[in-house]
Amino acid sequence: MSEQTSPETAGAKLIDGKAFARNLREQTRLEVTAFHEKHAVTPGLAVVLVGNDPASEVYVRNKALETHHVGMRSFMHMLPETTSEASLLKLIDRLNDDPEIHGILVQLPLPKHIDPHRITNAISPNKDVDGLGEVNAGRLSVGLPGIIPCTPLGCLMLLKSELGDLRGLNATVIGASNLVGKPMALLLLNEGCTVSVGHIDTKEPAALARSADILIVATGKNGLVKHDWVKPGATVIDVGITRVPTANGKTKLVGDVAFAEVAPIAGRITPVPGGVGPMTIACLLRNTLKAARMSVGDKGCKESGQKNWLPY
Repeated sequence: MSEQTSPETAGAKLIDGKAFARNLREQTRLEVTAFHEKHAVTPGLAVVLVGNDPASEVYVRNKALETHHVGMRSFMHMLPETTSEASLLKLIDRLNDDPEIHGILVQLPLPKHIDPHRITNAISPNKDVDGLGEVNAGRLSVGLPGIIPCTPLGCLMLLKSELGDLRGLNATVIGASNLVGKPMALLLLNEGCTVSVGHIDTKEPAALARSADILIVATGKNGLVKHDWVKPGATVIDVGITRVPTANGKTKLVGDVAFAEVAPIAGRITPVPGGVGPMTIACLLRNTLKAARMSVGDKGCKESGQKNWLPY
């Protein structure tokens, strides 16, 4: 990881998620090539988007582009806003049965008339590359192997790269969503951390956060975490990303952490953008490769040419 600092960080080490993700994608590309040579199988990822939200469309197309870059096949399903829940479930059933599809991702959020939990749980657990279905969530909760949600997995990779063994460290997760907060807490617990979780009903979240050697923030509330929330020298992982207007009439991306305030106090910190964000798609590609390996009974290379902590 980069040792880069800037005047705004005043000594804190920037965790370069963009560079890490680039290296991880390259490693995945090499493994996809080896996997194809061994099994004559090309991993396939199906991405389903319901509706025409511009931000989601851009994100989905970026996923398709990165999928092709690592040598996988991408199958796009762009459905109208009026698609019924029954029609979407039929599509998922077809994708579950398609041997060329190894991973299925339904882009969230879905239109209000579709139950996201029902859709997520309709995806075969072995193709659930988002790791959000009940089977994979349950396996994570009891420490069994499964497919791990992409963003928490990316955060864990960054933490292990920076800190090595996490056992015994105090870790606080601010935010308790099923997408990030809960699985992140479980991953840290499985790593041997002492874990606390702050949420909307936590009475003194700043005091809870100040006890953390590792502070992970995933609330969607920009600038929530100020300097007095952070223990000096702590490692801060900012999962939040919000687009806000600037004085010149343009916009910029900011995180849940007030970066300029917190960076001089933290020992390490992820920037927004360029921190956690790039890791999400990189980990989606890892999960798709893992799903393809599972389909042929190939355990793959555990070290993956990186370090022995890389999950697969």
